[in-house]
Amino acid sequence: MAAGRRVILTVEDDAAIRRGIVDALGFAGYDVLEAGDGTAGVKLATTSRYDLALLDLVLPGKSGLEILREIRISRPTQPVIVLTARGEESDRVAGLKLGADDYVVKPFSVRELLARVEAVLRRSPERPADVHQIELDGLVIDLDRLEVRFPRGRTELSEREAELLRYLAANAGRAVSRDELLRRVWGLDPQGLTTRTIDMHVTRLREKLHDNPADPRIVLTVRGKGYMFARAAGPA
Repeated sequence: MAAGRRVILTVEDDAAIRRGIVDALGFAGYDVLEAGDGTAGVKLATTSRYDLALLDLVLPGKSGLEILREIRISRPTQPVIVLTARGEESDRVAGLKLGADDYVVKPFSVRELLARVEAVLRRSPERPADVHQIELDGLVIDLDRLEVRFPRGRTELSEREAELLRYLAANAGRAVSRDELLRRVWGLDPQGLTTRTIDMHVTRLREKLHDNPADPRIVLTVRGKGYMFARAAGPA
């Protein structure tokens, strides 16, 4: 792939539609990764580097909603546009609730698709960058290795603890609600859901970070809103 070119992941099982999308994106100057089913799609979506994903919702193997859920768990800030057929309003709403940035209804024109892609990519630089490592006061939090390193010793993180920290750190300085964390990190619809899992995970994180719960300096509680990572992230 050419250096500096934007990469679009396209997951669409209809070969003719997929070929049309790939050709249109290529002609518009994008590089394209493509998959024709949900199984290949989720692998590309969670292991490849790309700038935006186009996801058909109805796919063999795994559905587009399942792929979107996996993306939001592993890459909370990744731009995603869902492709839906006419009459699939409930799926479209579900996709938006899971964090899709936009949707395009089939049949669509190439001009409309490219306009949506360009609009989402224009907004994407304002999205928080993905975080891989956090450094503060002699503490190194390596989110890829799932560990916290101290001057003397280390502590392991669970995958969920690392993803929670990753999301909070990517949004450092902003209060993040419990509902947003459930949706973006856990991939759950918070509507009608009562759970203490986020508070329990924050408690465990503070213990592992040696962050005094009576006077936290890293993961702050914002009364009535949720939690906030108080320090800027170190090098990615």
